[in-house]
Amino acid sequence: MSNPLKSVPVRSYEITPKDVYLSRRDFIKAAGVIAGSAVLAACAPSAVDVAGVPDLPAVPVKTDEFGDPANAFKDITNYNNYYEFSTNKEAVAPLSKDFTTSPWTVEVYGLVNKPKTFGVEDLLSMFPQEERIYRLRCVEAWSMIIPWNGFPLASLLKLVEPTSDAKYVRFETVYRPEEMKGQGSPFYPWPYQEGLRLDEAMNDLTILSTGIYGETILPQNGAPIRLVVPWKYGFKSIKSIVKIELTTERPATLWSTVTPREYGFYANVNPEVDHPRWSQASERRIGELSRRPTLMFNGYGEQVASLYKDMDLRLYF
Repeated sequence: MSNPLKSVPVRSYEITPKDVYLSRRDFIKAAGVIAGSAVLAACAPSAVDVAGVPDLPAVPVKTDEFGDPANAFKDITNYNNYYEFSTNKEAVAPLSKDFTTSPWTVEVYGLVNKPKTFGVEDLLSMFPQEERIYRLRCVEAWSMIIPWNGFPLASLLKLVEPTSDAKYVRFETVYRPEEMKGQGSPFYPWPYQEGLRLDEAMNDLTILSTGIYGETILPQNGAPIRLVVPWKYGFKSIKSIVKIELTTERPATLWSTVTPREYGFYANVNPEVDHPRWSQASERRIGELSRRPTLMFNGYGEQVASLYKDMDLRLYF
């Protein structure tokens, strides 16, 4: 697995998050104006009392609840697992730059009382956007911390009123091989599909994201709308969603169809259950050189462990 960041001689906490970078740029600009004024003043007939440079704006660094800083914007938008475009993480951003994300609709249907097709603009106006700073753990054992913007999936599901027969939620990505060259690969059953149990979908941690770092989400990150389920491996957080179906049967998913021995339906982050080809006991945060221990449920056990209290997580991986 190639890693374009492995040669970066800094740790993640030394990478400036986007908002801090912008605030420092503003600070430098302001300081430059004042410094220029001071030079002009030195040439003036009388001295001018130049005030001290302003204090650095008090912009807090975005961190997760453990105090670890968010990854830099450039990391998050230039290192992407998105097989619809390419299996090369570095190639996704340039290959997706012209991907059409508007107009865009999401159909919500199946076992619901009020099926409806929503424009993304409608969803943005209907549901207040929240910032959720989540850890993202890839099944390949790398990780990031990402400031997502979005809204709880539960808010949308409550609107369409799932019936009592609904047990699962199936998601489907747009199928557009003329724009998404990776979908031309015969090795995968396109379009990409994923699924959650209804109680997982209704958990407050589960969101539909439309932004990153306070800006509109970019194509390489799943524009215009994607799922984020932070206690599961990243491949469960399906991108570029066009369909959400409520079902009574557990839906097939792309990876569990292609290789069920390696990719289970649940895909909860679990350091005690290795992938058949590599250990899951530790992970490498993008921007760091060393590895850190993997956290059970990616550190969200307090919020989600009860969902699986009677399950053998080695069997239901």
